[in-house]
Amino acid sequence: MFRKNVPMKSATRSRAGGLVRGVKYAGLISGTALLLASCAVGPDYQTPNMPLSSSWRNANADTPSRPPELAFWWKKLGDPLLNQLIEEAIENNLDVRSSKASVRGARASYRQANGALFPSLDGSAGATRSKSASSGGSSSTVGNLFNAGFDASWELDLFGANRRASEAAKYGLDAAEEELRATLLTLIGDVTTNYVEARGYQARIALAQRTAASQNETAKLTRNRFQVGSSSGLDVANAEGQAASTSANIPTLQTALAASVHRLGVLTGREPTALTDRMKRVASIPTPRLPMPSGVPATVLLTRPDVRLAERQLAQSTALIGAAEAAKYPAISLTGSIGTSAAKFGDLGKNSSISWSFGPTLSVPIFNAGKLAAAADLARAERDQSFLAYKGAVLGALEDVENALVGFSHERVRLRSLQKSTDSYRSAASLSQSLYQTGAVSFLDVLDSERSLYSAEDSLIQSKVLLTTYYISLQKALGGGWSGEVDTTKPEVVDQNAGPRLALTKAETKAQ
Repeated sequence: MFRKNVPMKSATRSRAGGLVRGVKYAGLISGTALLLASCAVGPDYQTPNMPLSSSWRNANADTPSRPPELAFWWKKLGDPLLNQLIEEAIENNLDVRSSKASVRGARASYRQANGALFPSLDGSAGATRSKSASSGGSSSTVGNLFNAGFDASWELDLFGANRRASEAAKYGLDAAEEELRATLLTLIGDVTTNYVEARGYQARIALAQRTAASQNETAKLTRNRFQVGSSSGLDVANAEGQAASTSANIPTLQTALAASVHRLGVLTGREPTALTDRMKRVASIPTPRLPMPSGVPATVLLTRPDVRLAERQLAQSTALIGAAEAAKYPAISLTGSIGTSAAKFGDLGKNSSISWSFGPTLSVPIFNAGKLAAAADLARAERDQSFLAYKGAVLGALEDVENALVGFSHERVRLRSLQKSTDSYRSAASLSQSLYQTGAVSFLDVLDSERSLYSAEDSLIQSKVLLTTYYISLQKALGGGWSGEVDTTKPEVVDQNAGPRLALTKAETKAQ
């Protein structure tokens, strides 16, 4: 921080030698200051060493331990509309735009902290017109006085308080950029997940509609058979009840589909229903291609933005300890000023009175009731919290990857079983219809086989959605996000007429 200018020595310019000696004295003090300014207090930051395993415990042939392919991972799902929605979300999502503003703020804070490392220079100018009268009032004198000058101040930062603050601000900027990356990672995962779920709901709705139509046709045939005495009333009631039960699932699925589409609209920075028309066309559920490289546990330390964010916050809190410690030590500032005054404005640069002053200012904390020591202790406690948060972020990242790996592997096994189950129930349903026509089985057997087939097909669709969801979770856990450029320089609000102007009342402003 800059300190108040306190002149230590002043002189007029009646003798040029005094000014020369003053300049030499200032040069000596400045050289000494530069030498002392290399000092610093507080700990120097070092990245913590986190011992990690050399492999994932739940990795298998589907997820080999070669470097993961995280760049634009969603494009491997092969869905052009999904790719478009992600690009639109990155451009328009409100959380991303807020994170961009945070980066701009952190960048300004860094520039502000750096400003404390350099001298400050202020200029001043004034003009005074005065009148003085004699004691008897018989005569008076009117005169002008013009003056101009410069004041300079520079804190020597002997113990690195300003440098530590600048260091902390730089780490804060790094943290803001990692927070933006974390926001992008979460956004891409949310868009992909909701899109896949929406496609899953569409597939389940189509299945329910097909099955309900088939079951209604069966109920109609059963009613016709009942009218001619070839079927019982019990068969008719069971057939109609099963068709109605299947139809009852459709509104619930349509509600869930609408919620996913609405969420996609908000994620892309639009109104909830903005994507309804674009999502009307039914498409297949995106499916990942195998194998999917998972890398090694150390990957998360290099790619996970939340882990890197926590590490930068730890570095920032470490630098702030030095700033707090430096406040306990003496502070020295160099201050100086030069001014000129004259009776005429045109004489300021020639026939004027010139004065100058310079010198150091020493400030020593003597008694503050332990406030400065407490501030340093507080900074250390906050550093400990940041350290534990960093360790927690690492462990959480490892947990996310292991969960995604085991979920993906087991869901693949489940999907294969469900596929076999669906094929078997489809054959059983076809066979039961044939046997019912010959009277070999009862109508309840037909209904049971149809109900089992619908349940198996519906479970198969849900398993496909869940498998892709685990794929998304794995990419997020490994730190896969946006790899393109992100413009953080564009402000959200552009102020109009923000320069110097006459102040107007609200009524006057409205009148304009």
